[in-house]
Amino acid sequence: MLPLTQPMRKLEPWQDPNEKPYIQIENISKNYGAIQAVRGVSLSIYKGELFSLLGGSGCGKTTLLRMLAGFETPTAGKILIDGIDVTNWAPYKRPVNMMFQSYALFPHMTVYQNIAFGLKQEKLSKAQIHERVQWGLDLVQMLGFAHRKPHQLSGGQRQRVALVRSLVKQPKLLLLDEPLAALDKKLREQTQFELVNIQESVGITFVLVTHDQEEAMTMSTRMAVMEEGKIRQIGVPHDVYEFPSSRYVAEFIGTNNIIEGLVVEDEPDHVLIESLEAGCFVYATHAASMPIGSQVAIAIRPEKVMISATPPAGNRNCTKGIVREIAYLGDMSIYYVELESGKIIQSSLPNLLRLSERDVKWDDEVYLFWRAENGVVLAT
Repeated sequence: MLPLTQPMRKLEPWQDPNEKPYIQIENISKNYGAIQAVRGVSLSIYKGELFSLLGGSGCGKTTLLRMLAGFETPTAGKILIDGIDVTNWAPYKRPVNMMFQSYALFPHMTVYQNIAFGLKQEKLSKAQIHERVQWGLDLVQMLGFAHRKPHQLSGGQRQRVALVRSLVKQPKLLLLDEPLAALDKKLREQTQFELVNIQESVGITFVLVTHDQEEAMTMSTRMAVMEEGKIRQIGVPHDVYEFPSSRYVAEFIGTNNIIEGLVVEDEPDHVLIESLEAGCFVYATHAASMPIGSQVAIAIRPEKVMISATPPAGNRNCTKGIVREIAYLGDMSIYYVELESGKIIQSSLPNLLRLSERDVKWDDEVYLFWRAENGVVLAT
């Protein structure tokens, strides 16, 4: 009898060495006089991805997007789309469309006319234009809004019209510059999922620029974190969040407790760090090889830090302090605990019980502890 074999797990495009990137950015730089806005960025994006460029103001993400669109010319490097070098192509010659943060709808035109405008410029027939506009309106469930003007629409509806106007031109690549920034929080969260569903249904590659970490985490197949014109880390949202490659990424993505210490033991399966700041030894399994005596930082997410009024077993990955603040956020509470060194550590817990029913309250002495796999060691 032949042995049963497990089915092969399908690789993601970026994991498959035989898969060719759809967009290749090769050592791109952009200088404005003495200012380097983008510095030697290389990036591969695959067909059908929703890829996010994430970073703070001035990190170079929008400049990189504008070079993809053709609105800026690189100082050095090249850009390939579907294997074709488009570095010096004018924007209108590229198989690319861009959705701007302001949406840039024509106020004197109806929704239908706004969507049809680009198609008319391409000299499509009236029948083709009508078919594509109807398809787009149906896609975003706005068939009943065709004859309204932009000022008669809500922010979310204007955002959908701008998206459809970009999609009906059937670009190979759609660039989105902070597309949800003008929406309120609730509408923004709702629209995130709508955008993902639309992107999956049309199959067009999206590149999204955002400073909103939650937006990038929710929507992206992969994301690149940028700082000072460089990419600091690329990965799927889960890996970037759980395993930041640098202190900058650890501090930029979400909230992290950063503890300083010295490496006292370096083994293949763990690193042991003595932290005077935390008042304990930190045993961590997620770390590159570190020389004994190295100064390092340990990143621990607040949701990974457990809190108790009684001491846990063992003395590693365990410290104690005084509860100085409790932030009630509805679904969860964040405990701000001051250690003997003065360091503040955050521990977040779901609100399964009302605050008045909990064991831990303001000014209580508590123990904080975490598992070895939950601390990520970063070279400083």
